Amino acid sequence: MTPIPPGTTIGIVGGGQLARMLAIAAAQLGYRSHIYAPEASGPAADVCAGWTRAAYDDAEALSHFAETVDVITYEFENVPAGAVALLAGLGHVQPNAEALRVAQDRLLEKSFVTGLGGRTAPYAGASHRAALRTAIDTIGAPAILKTTRFGYDGKGQVRMADADPATLDHAWSEIGGQPAVLEGFVHFEHEFSVILVRGHDGELRFWDSALNVHESGILATSTVPAPSPVLAQLDEARAIAAKVAAALDYVGVLTLEFFASADGPIFNEMAPRVHNSGHWTIEGAVTSQFENHIRAICGLPLGSTELVVPAVSMRNLIGEQAHDWKEILSDADSHLHLYGKHEARPGRKMGHVTRLHLGEA
Repeated sequence: MTPIPPGTTIGIVGGGQLARMLAIAAAQLGYRSHIYAPEASGPAADVCAGWTRAAYDDAEALSHFAETVDVITYEFENVPAGAVALLAGLGHVQPNAEALRVAQDRLLEKSFVTGLGGRTAPYAGASHRAALRTAIDTIGAPAILKTTRFGYDGKGQVRMADADPATLDHAWSEIGGQPAVLEGFVHFEHEFSVILVRGHDGELRFWDSALNVHESGILATSTVPAPSPVLAQLDEARAIAAKVAAALDYVGVLTLEFFASADGPIFNEMAPRVHNSGHWTIEGAVTSQFENHIRAICGLPLGSTELVVPAVSMRNLIGEQAHDWKEILSDADSHLHLYGKHEARPGRKMGHVTRLHLGEA
């Protein structure tokens, strides 16, 4: 493709913290950013040149937005695929609408990855309550029931300890009676993510994979380098991620999450975007995930993904933890990122802190 030069405008669908960090990276390269979102404001508003407030199904507003920007990307996968498809018909959108469509449906996503040779937890679809009975008879208990769409940070899912009818009724009620996928439990040692960037010419670059630790369904920490059980499975996990990126003709940053098990890497889910477990790359890598995403969608040469220190860790600041900014800044090796959110609600990601471990392996 002909590169989209600095000085032009990047359209970002969604105005949260990921859009904020994308816009900061874009500004560093000389681009302006314009947000499209249904909210009046958000974390990205502080750092963007423009903000269009309109519904995701407002075709007229989407068309006008597309006319005002030179390339379009999105910050999260719950943007309606129809909106992205409409934008794609009007201009240049990356990652493409097909990547979004696959990532939005957990059942489709698992089928897609297994079709490429990936390994997943045992799973079965449950489109209605009666189908849940069939699914748990097939998968067994304990298991976890997840809505096929719109789940994140532990939302839209419930654990099922047994297959009793009362348990099934409770679980089905907890997810609001929505179409779901039932996943069997798997034994694993660690959780890790594979984050890559793919250019228009198919060039792939991987960042080091982080060991991810979750608390209450929300990512708490990401640490690089990951322990040896993860490192031993990276080649296989990266091979699957590369197949996914190629099959989707993907452009930009793509994240696949895995469990490190005795049988090898088990695919959990994918995100067609920059990812929370890659926030450490802002200070910890030569080129951050945010800058490389901008480079990729604009057709620029990709930057190095190499570490700049022997080790780095990232901790999310959830709720009231964001008020610890003074203590965090007292550590000279820590880098604080606050997202500008005004209310520190429980479970809400308010920011993150990255610590560079100089001279540590």
